[in-house]
Amino acid sequence: MRAFISPKSIIRTFFVVLMALATASCGFHLRGNYMLPDDIAKLSLTSFDQYGQLHRQVKSQFQLHGIEPVAPSAQVPNLHLISERTSERTLSLYQNARAAEYELTYTVQYRIVVPGKGSQSYTTRVNRTFLDNPLTALAKSVERDMIEQEMREQAAKQIMRQLARLTAVFNKMEEEELEALLEQSANSESDEQVSTELGLDVKAQSVPASDNSNQSAMQVESAQ
Repeated sequence: MRAFISPKSIIRTFFVVLMALATASCGFHLRGNYMLPDDIAKLSLTSFDQYGQLHRQVKSQFQLHGIEPVAPSAQVPNLHLISERTSERTLSLYQNARAAEYELTYTVQYRIVVPGKGSQSYTTRVNRTFLDNPLTALAKSVERDMIEQEMREQAAKQIMRQLARLTAVFNKMEEEELEALLEQSANSESDEQVSTELGLDVKAQSVPASDNSNQSAMQVESAQ
């Protein structure tokens, strides 16, 4: 049997190779499920609670995505977990006016610092619903703990997704700073040009005055 290679498969293979080369040239590498920039290949992790569950979840995401955790340093990018908070909101009630269903909201605040590029602060939120059955108090407590643990895992994944967008964020910041510098330079050049033109006008106006004084002096001498 002859092996048959269709033009469509050749085009598909060429496209995959082209995308791989473009990914490598842009300074990105596939780590886990996300394309993380080379700037955070080594990353330090600090937290409000070094032994908390959120800290452990983020650290496990580091291992999953090939990020090498290092000690904090001024030359190393840093991910700092600022705080975590769990709040709840009543969604429905029983007939006796007791809360039957809650919406749990887990909020994490964190900051990313990249030396030479700047820092950015973010807030991530995860929502889950929770049924409050008064007849199963123990099971309810266990279920809530499991839900909160799942919310921490989801928040850690969202932090990794934000890290994947980090290069685009800092590139945008650099573009905005460059535009601001160019605008400032253009304004200063415009001010210098205006001041130069004003100086020339003043000088041009002062010359006829000198000529008039000379002419008047000559008239006085001729009269004498």
